[in-house]
Amino acid sequence: MKIIVHPKGVILHGKAWEIKAKLKEYSHKYQYIQDWSKAASNEKQ
Repeated sequence: MKIIVHPKGVILHGKAWEIKAKLKEYSHKYQYIQDWSKAASNEKQ
């Protein structure tokens, strides 16, 4: 499973059940994809 987060969005690469599980996991942390990408960009800096 690959997860690539960039300023314009998120790319999820894997099997359908893996993607579905990751989306459910991250939906508990972040309400929007935009929040997720902002948090990821802040971690890199």
